[in-house]
Amino acid sequence: MQTFSQIGPSEIFFIARRDNPCTSICRAQLWFTGRLHFRQDSFGFRLKNRVVEYSARPVPPNLIAAEKEEAKAVLTLFFKKQGLSNSVSVRIINKSDLFIDHLVSRLHSVHKSRYLVGRELTTLEIRDSLIPYLEQLHEQHGHLLSDLVVSFPDPPPEDRPASSSSPPLAPLTAPPGLAADTKKLRAVSRVSELDTEGSLRPQTLYLLDLGLNLEQIKTITRKFAAFPYYSLEGKIKPVVEFLLDLGIPKSDIPTILCKRPQICGISLTDNLKPTMAFLETLGIDKNQWAKIIYRFPAILTYSRQKLISTVEFLTQTGLTEEQIGKILTRCPNIMSYSVEDKLRPTMEYFESLNVDVAVLLHRCPQTFGLSIETNLKPVTEFFLEKGYGLDEIGVMISRYGALYTFSLKENLMPKWDYFQTTMDYPNSELVKFPQFFGYSLQERIKPRYELVKRSGVRLLLNQVLSLSGVEFEKVVKKKMMKKLVSDHHQQK
Repeated sequence: MQTFSQIGPSEIFFIARRDNPCTSICRAQLWFTGRLHFRQDSFGFRLKNRVVEYSARPVPPNLIAAEKEEAKAVLTLFFKKQGLSNSVSVRIINKSDLFIDHLVSRLHSVHKSRYLVGRELTTLEIRDSLIPYLEQLHEQHGHLLSDLVVSFPDPPPEDRPASSSSPPLAPLTAPPGLAADTKKLRAVSRVSELDTEGSLRPQTLYLLDLGLNLEQIKTITRKFAAFPYYSLEGKIKPVVEFLLDLGIPKSDIPTILCKRPQICGISLTDNLKPTMAFLETLGIDKNQWAKIIYRFPAILTYSRQKLISTVEFLTQTGLTEEQIGKILTRCPNIMSYSVEDKLRPTMEYFESLNVDVAVLLHRCPQTFGLSIETNLKPVTEFFLEKGYGLDEIGVMISRYGALYTFSLKENLMPKWDYFQTTMDYPNSELVKFPQFFGYSLQERIKPRYELVKRSGVRLLLNQVLSLSGVEFEKVVKKKMMKKLVSDHHQQK
């Protein structure tokens, strides 16, 4: 048996493949340095710099498991950004165990000094380390990257030599979906795992004390398998205590963790606090952090680059810094929308309707999270069919930004039918007061209009609906008195 100092990196890789049970141990103890490239030989690849270092500090198996899940999440996100569907991306990931191992080994190599002192990487640090490497591989191999991931450590099929002295080793993976399901089940079972004294793990007990139940914790784990491997003292507890210090009620913590469990994998000093400080410079009200995080905790997990790109887009629409701050405070999930795939196309669509995009964003930023084909165009076509022109539709959306957020079938159509068949107003009244579609048909529109009809008076549409109950009754009585006086004079 050769010692580690006597063999090269590729040979170590093959030992890991053939002796599968100790793969994670090898990954935990060896540092691989050098850049990955392929050679036309039977071994499939070699590392350019054949230097292997041995660390006396092993990485805990639970940390390796968590890092593998983080690497999978990054790789899935990368493939989706390349245009692959989620289902295709998942199928590829399910066949890429050895490549995932390689990504984890790369993390250990790049951040060797961190591991030597026992400091864990945060989710953002893992993402920032792996994305540039994946982009480099994509630039080198193009559309073959998915093949590379599956066949690793062998080269992609089109890169392999025409002849080979021996067939390449097949990837040691389970059938599609089985490997991922097995790891997910293992992570879920960890949630209710008992120690030698019959007690639940400290992480689980802490989460139960916060108000989560076992099924909620398991649901989180099914969505994010790295969660049960997070250190209680190093990650979960410091983040939770920080959220409580911000004024977030303890009762809201379960909701936040269910929405974005990844928040517990982010460093307070290196990521969370700097991200919050940066967002405050963009105008977010620091006194509203409790509400913002409850609504959309994911805002604290985005990279600085993504935050900047979204703010730059908002600035380009003509919004002021103060307006951007208010938008981010009221609707922080706008940060989740892709600038090129969602925000910009939506802006261009509304510009085609002569809508002031800055005004619309300020009044109803949620509109920009809607699908153009599924939500926006059908509403536009609905009003066109009713005889309105594009300019009139543009005026309606400018005056009432929430107009396009309503269901066509459940909201707009029944209210339109009532307006046409019962209410004695011209269609132009809806251009003046599109807020009509924002009121309840059964609880506001019908009872108030029926009262107006019984009273024998006439009010503007906005008077019928926008006034408070007391003011509405005053106006109706005043109109009735005026009508009585007028009828009395006419009789004379």
